[in-house]
Amino acid sequence: MVNEKKILPKRIILMRHGESAGNIDAGAYETTPDHKIPLTEEGRAQAREAGKKMRALISTHSGSACGENWRVYFYVSPYERTRTTLREVGKGFSRKRVIGVREECRIREQDFGNFQVEERMRAVKETRERFGRFFYRFPEGESAADVYDRVSSFLESMWRDVDMNRHQVDPSSELNLVIVSHGLTSRVFLTKWFKWTVEEFERLNNFGNCEFRVMELGASGDYTFAIHHTEEEMLDWGMSKDMIDDQKERVDGCRVTSNDSCSLHLHEYFDLLDVTDDDEE
Repeated sequence: MVNEKKILPKRIILMRHGESAGNIDAGAYETTPDHKIPLTEEGRAQAREAGKKMRALISTHSGSACGENWRVYFYVSPYERTRTTLREVGKGFSRKRVIGVREECRIREQDFGNFQVEERMRAVKETRERFGRFFYRFPEGESAADVYDRVSSFLESMWRDVDMNRHQVDPSSELNLVIVSHGLTSRVFLTKWFKWTVEEFERLNNFGNCEFRVMELGASGDYTFAIHHTEEEMLDWGMSKDMIDDQKERVDGCRVTSNDSCSLHLHEYFDLLDVTDDDEE
């Protein structure tokens, strides 16, 4: 039964893990399984600093009565580097602020295969650039399209958690969901969320290590980056002017329905030369 007093998250925050051994030495994947690649000491420090910044952002922008009682719920990829990132991020929060944590396999890194020989992976990634980053499937691994399917399933589950108040958040509190994941997985999440096209996905730049991006619920009832992030930031992420304009409209504009959103791409498929039928008077 759906909870009639559904509490929408005030913010959904997407975060990439800190610097890992694989980020500084691709040869690490030849002997260590991807899911066991650890953070570097720099990566741990990045995560601790990110935790402080995240707490400051949430507490500073939570001005209402509910905001003063803000709480955080974390979803985390089961990979070693994301789990360690969360442990370090968590040092920036008091226990009373954290509702809970769920390890979620569907937000893991894209599967590139098993042990990854550096020279072979370099050639494979060059092929991916020619083929297209979204549809190219790594031998023995996944494509970004495969990741899209499992992230879509995760999103459905996340919203069931919200609908049924599985986060067990008090109605007097402001809920913040934080997803500690990986660069490509986070970009796929955003593509699904905002109904971006494959072409729009492929123009996006990766998150930096321990970079987090904040989607906040606007007055329109939609989530948007434009409350916490500048146009310059979004341009740096690879977003087009149309994508950025959409973010701005979500702050306090009229809510866009799924059908309205789809109409934005009509010009890509149809030459709408005539506004009406020929036989209309």
